Amino acid sequence: MRTVFTALVLFSLIGVGSVSGRDIHVGEDRAYSTLRSALDSAQDGDTVYVHEGVFAEGNIVIEKSLTLIGKGWPILDGKGEGEILTVKAGFFSIEGFDFRNSGTSFIHDNAAVKFDGVRKGQIIRNRFKNNYFAIYLANTSQCVVAGNEIISNLETETLSGNGIHLWYCKQVTVQDNNIEGQRDGIYLEFVEDSEVFNNTAKLNHRYGLHFMFSDRNRYWNNTFTNNGAGVAVMYSRNVEMWANTFEYNWGDASYGLLLKDIYDSSIHQNLFEQNTIGMLNDGCVRMEIKNNRFINNGWAVKIMANSNDNTFSFNDFIGNTFDVATNSRHNFNLFDRNYWSKYRGYDLDKNGVGDVPFHPVKLFSVLVEKNEPALILLRSLFVNLLDLAEEYIPLMTPEMLVDQKPLMSRVQ
Repeated sequence: MRTVFTALVLFSLIGVGSVSGRDIHVGEDRAYSTLRSALDSAQDGDTVYVHEGVFAEGNIVIEKSLTLIGKGWPILDGKGEGEILTVKAGFFSIEGFDFRNSGTSFIHDNAAVKFDGVRKGQIIRNRFKNNYFAIYLANTSQCVVAGNEIISNLETETLSGNGIHLWYCKQVTVQDNNIEGQRDGIYLEFVEDSEVFNNTAKLNHRYGLHFMFSDRNRYWNNTFTNNGAGVAVMYSRNVEMWANTFEYNWGDASYGLLLKDIYDSSIHQNLFEQNTIGMLNDGCVRMEIKNNRFINNGWAVKIMANSNDNTFSFNDFIGNTFDVATNSRHNFNLFDRNYWSKYRGYDLDKNGVGDVPFHPVKLFSVLVEKNEPALILLRSLFVNLLDLAEEYIPLMTPEMLVDQKPLMSRVQ
């Protein structure tokens, strides 16, 4: 696991360093033998230490501002029934626990830990195994979710909830978490002014990261690998995504990054490697896609006709089956100073820019867009001849989708 903030540092970040009170100990030969009895006795500001052991006490609802610390990784076992901890306090901190087996439900979003209306709370350095939802934040603000290990062995998307789920939240930090085997690794809906960074989401049934209707958020230095369909970003504005890795997301309808109805956002310094589709732009407007690497994808970029005023610049396109594909003969986007490994032009004045424009959309990609089974002809001589003829006399590819100044050397 990556290095995470200590509780003291997190308290400082969210401005709760003044929390103080009694110390209460739970465990064998301690003042309290059950967590529930200790919490019933606790008052706002107390710190409850839970020592090594297994505690299976059903759903515990907490409405007090407390600090809950596990010693020796105590296990809170939901035994497959309902939630484990439901917190409805102004402030709450929980660290050092092993949560297992919150109950699967098709009606309720049962979670191992649910924050409902918490402000300036934190969930740090915990373990979650085989929970329906692991961490669920609703109507919370200024909270931190950091350094948690979330693993589920539930076999299907319908039986799994999300690893970290945020709904109607503001100013939340999601950092240094590892999520594996959930429905979505990280899910955000109606979330504003939040940050997601240094997380790893892999082998999740649907998406590594999935967010909708969430404006002014930043996502960086995350790794999304081998998920059902990579990352989906939908119906949002002012999104920044940089220095992320999208890799090995393969499948009939899979992609590294799906952008659906995104406005005024930036995608830069990311790596898209070995995905069926590196990036799919559908209904995106005024996007800046810059300094990214698209390496060995099926399609590096698919850009739909309803996307416009987007700029692709200083990106590396290397070894992709198709660099760019579109469903339109028209183009309202700018491709400028990208590196294309398929470019066969020349640079007579040695200024690093090709003297001949590059058309990244090949005729065969247009045919495949209209008739996918044509992919069986991908490596045939016939396809090479078609693409060569279209390059000199373009009839079906978008003539205006062109990089007028292709770079001769890789950007990165």
